[in-house]
Amino acid sequence: MYKTPDGRSVPPAYADERAMLEAWLDFHRETLALKCSGLSHDQLRLAVMSPSLMTLLGLVQHMAEVERNWFQRIFAGHDVSPVFGESNFDGFALQPGRGLDEAMAAWQTEIARGREVIVDASLDDSGRLAEQEAGYIGERGVSLRWIMVHMIEEYARHNGHADLIREQIDGVTGA
Repeated sequence: MYKTPDGRSVPPAYADERAMLEAWLDFHRETLALKCSGLSHDQLRLAVMSPSLMTLLGLVQHMAEVERNWFQRIFAGHDVSPVFGESNFDGFALQPGRGLDEAMAAWQTEIARGREVIVDASLDDSGRLAEQEAGYIGERGVSLRWIMVHMIEEYARHNGHADLIREQIDGVTGA
């Protein structure tokens, strides 16, 4: 497997659909981790894109919630509470004592649980959306294929946010 100069795994140029989706999802997961690397506790908590309060630490927490929601709740149908508490259902709120190590560990745990949930599933297997969420796409059921494409989109969008935040913090661009 090839690596980018910054160490991320390059998705294969040719692969079956499942391998391609998993590789691109992992690439975007690695990108978010890269955007957070080498920063201080305070830098990870900076909201530098006024009026937004979004931070790199908040993005990591949010993606832990997103992983849990789509793979455990929607796809597997598990009744699991929010990773960072009922009052922080989207993960963006920061707690004074929680740093990157704790947030990263929670995020990595959710990624691992998601992988476990889908390991033997077909891309055509489906999960079930709540009624409100179903209203946005017109269906209660969504295939694992749809979920994985959505997750790639979710990471890509938030990695764009992370790129802008990181650039404002210390000038680092790209990835």
